[in-house]
Amino acid sequence: MSKVKKNVWWLVFSLLFLLVLTVAISDQYYLLVSFLFLIGTMVPLYSRFEKKKIQSREIVFLAVLGAIAAASRVLFFAIPSVQPMTFVVIVSGMVLGSEGGFMIGATGALVSNMFLGQGPWTPWQMFSWSMIGLIAGLLKDSALLKNMRSRLLFGFVMGFLFGWVINLWSVIAYIHPLSWLAFIQAYIASFYFDLAHALSNVFFLWLFSSSWIKVMRRFQKKYGLLD
Repeated sequence: MSKVKKNVWWLVFSLLFLLVLTVAISDQYYLLVSFLFLIGTMVPLYSRFEKKKIQSREIVFLAVLGAIAAASRVLFFAIPSVQPMTFVVIVSGMVLGSEGGFMIGATGALVSNMFLGQGPWTPWQMFSWSMIGLIAGLLKDSALLKNMRSRLLFGFVMGFLFGWVINLWSVIAYIHPLSWLAFIQAYIASFYFDLAHALSNVFFLWLFSSSWIKVMRRFQKKYGLLD
């Protein structure tokens, strides 16, 4: 099993363990534990990317895509839960691979929050979008993302998963005492927002993914960029 796949399994385990642990421990440690787990899951991937030999033009390409992702989120901020940034992150992962998708997702979230507002939610958003990019990169050669219908299904599911991770943070941060009922109520209340995110992913992927992939692969081939 590759190092990236091992990291993915560690991330899944961390999220499940985090959910159980935050319910089990006393109120004052919920946020502390959540941030420790976010750091523990993201640092291995950042360090792996940092050790990789990468050319300056590849860094520029990643920076441009990160800026595009951030700008797309800022421009659509007035429309609740419509997140074209998720589309950019998915397509970037499909073309550039798991590490490229991870970096663009994390960078886009951080940069866009410089305009929309930084806060304790920022690490959770960075984590959510970076994981979407990483998963898209891991599945980029699979039939799931090569077929348009299954690609749309992937975008739909990612919209809900993103919302569920952010819900986890909001419940941990604002609801005390914490209980399973609180989680259920929060997830029910956010359903329509998560649905809007999922449907917007389907719309952008259906309308733009094929053309974006062609253009990005043309640049990738021309300049020998990372994969």
